[in-house]
Amino acid sequence: MSLESAIDPSVPPSGTGCLECDAAGGWWIHLRRCARCGHIGCCDDSPSKHATKHAKETGHPVIRSFEPGESWFWNFDTEELRESGPELAPPVSRPADQPVPGPAGRVPRDWAEQLGNG
Repeated sequence: MSLESAIDPSVPPSGTGCLECDAAGGWWIHLRRCARCGHIGCCDDSPSKHATKHAKETGHPVIRSFEPGESWFWNFDTEELRESGPELAPPVSRPADQPVPGPAGRVPRDWAEQLGNG
């Protein structure tokens, strides 16, 4: 599936944080947005990797960074990175005051050790 055919620019994001992590009380490193349905999931550096799981489960192969100042797209099918693409419905990133990792209050003190980075 081409990048353009996998994107629906009219769909807003599902929220300001990872949908599944928020529901389960989890945390994330960075956020990714499904360019087809707006699902917000956590990146592959996060413990749960919900953005990739969403792409595999739904067949929606294109994500966009949901981080402030980033506009790149990734196509899981073709492993193609594009530095930019069509404008998506706002908001285009998580709130700038949300910490990384996030969200505030749910990140364990030993988060880096949990990820093997400590």
